[in-house]
Amino acid sequence: MFVWLMVAMVVVIGGVTLAVLGSGDGSGGPTSGGLPEAAPDRPDDPLPQDRAVTPADLAALRLPVAPRGYRMGDVDEVLDRLAAELADRDARIEELRVALAGAQAYAVSHDPGAAGDRTAGSAGAGPHPGGPRTDPPHHG
Repeated sequence: MFVWLMVAMVVVIGGVTLAVLGSGDGSGGPTSGGLPEAAPDRPDDPLPQDRAVTPADLAALRLPVAPRGYRMGDVDEVLDRLAAELADRDARIEELRVALAGAQAYAVSHDPGAAGDRTAGSAGAGPHPGGPRTDPPHHG
């Protein structure tokens, strides 16, 4: 009786395995049966590839939980710090851009002949490419 029970169990397990994995065309794929493809357990790419990462991107980032991984609280803390530092960096860059634009506008408005003065001041230093010629004129 025990042998028949074991044979029946092997037949049932084999039948279920063939029903789940078999497709009928020899490829093993789910063309005429089998299980559908499993959904990926990881996002394709949670951060944008076409632009710089912003603090909002980090705030919206959700990573999947894995059996072996990091403590969620620690990861959230690091991501929050990175988002804050990105925001500070972006604000500082914008301040520097505004300051540079202001300095350039001031320089142009208060010293319009600065480029000409530099050329004239360096003419006495001797011949150099692009400067005035110092050889005597030819009369021919």
